[in-house]
Amino acid sequence: MTNARRMTADLLSDPFFIGFDRVLNKMQNSTPGQTNYPPYNIVKIDEDHYTIEIAVAGFNESDIEIELKDGVLNVFAEKADKDEGDYLHKGISARAFRRSFTLSDTIIVNGADLVNGILAIELENVIPDEKKPRKIEIGKNSTSAKKTLLTE
Repeated sequence: MTNARRMTADLLSDPFFIGFDRVLNKMQNSTPGQTNYPPYNIVKIDEDHYTIEIAVAGFNESDIEIELKDGVLNVFAEKADKDEGDYLHKGISARAFRRSFTLSDTIIVNGADLVNGILAIELENVIPDEKKPRKIEIGKNSTSAKKTLLTE
C-alpha cells in the first residue's frame, strides 16, 4: 500500500473527518504521472474567481477540447506534429496532450478563451447559502437531541 493510500485509509477511519470520503476518494483516484507538457498557471483573481492558463502555442480552437466530468476538468488536444519543411531546429512542439484538474464541488467553469497561444479557463467558486458559515443557536430545532435526553 502506498503512503498516499495508507494516509487516505487512515483519514477515512478518523472520527474528525466526517463526510470527507468523497474528497479523499478523488485524491486517491487523481491522475498519476502527468507530464509537464504543456506548462500552466493557476491564477487566483479574487476570493471566488480563478483562471487556469495553459500554454498551447501552435494549437487553435478546433484542436482543443475541454470537458468537465465527475468534478475533473480535462483539457485534450490532438494535433499531428507535421514535418513540413527542413528544420535546422524544431523547439516548438505541437504534440497531443491531456491535462486534468480536480475541482471542488463548488467550482463552476464560466468559459474559456484562446488568446496569443494561452488557453484561459475561467472558474468561479459558488458557495450556496446553506454551506456558508452561520451561527447555530442552542436550544432551537434540536428535537432529536431532546428526545434522546428524555428517553435516557
